[in-house]
Amino acid sequence: MTFAFRDVDPLQDAELLHSWVTHPKASFWMMQDAKLEDVERAYMEIAADAHHHALLGLRHGEPAFLMEKYDPAHRELAGLYEALPGDVGMHFLTPATGTPVHGFTRSVITAVMAHLFEDPATLRVVVEPDVRNKAVHALNEAVGFVPEREVRKPEKKALLSFCTRAQFIAATGVAA
Repeated sequence: MTFAFRDVDPLQDAELLHSWVTHPKASFWMMQDAKLEDVERAYMEIAADAHHHALLGLRHGEPAFLMEKYDPAHRELAGLYEALPGDVGMHFLTPATGTPVHGFTRSVITAVMAHLFEDPATLRVVVEPDVRNKAVHALNEAVGFVPEREVRKPEKKALLSFCTRAQFIAATGVAA
C-alpha cells in the first residue's frame, strides 16, 4: 500500500479526528470523552509546538490514519529516559472501520517508520505505548522495535521501546 502525508489542519480536520480518537477502538489514545472543541484545541496546540507535529496519512488522497512525531527530549518522555541526538518519538492511530483490510495497520506503521527515516537526522524512533496494548507491541516488534523497560507516565504505565534505522530495515526489508 502506498500512502502520502500532509500536516493536520486543526480546524479542517477536527471533525474527522474527533470521530477517530473518541471511538472505543482508540481507547489507548485517551481521548474517549473529548468534545470536538477539545480535539480542535489539542491539535492547534500541536500545530503551534516546535517539538510536536501531527500528520494525516492519505491513501488514494483520502485520510486513512493519524501520525504524530515529537522530540522526546522536550515532549512525552522528557525526563523519563536520556534522549540521544537523532531520537524521534512517534504515535500512530488507524481509525476503526466496518470493512477491515488485511495487513492495513502493519502497512501503516511501516509507512510511518519509512517516513520518519526519510529524514537523515532521524537515527532512532522511540515509542511509549501503554503496557496493556499488546496489539501495538506486536506491530512495533514487526517493524524492528526492541522494548527497553517500563516507564511511569502521568497517564499510563508505558513500554519504552526503540528502533534504529538498521533494525527497521532488517525487520521489514524497506530501505530507509
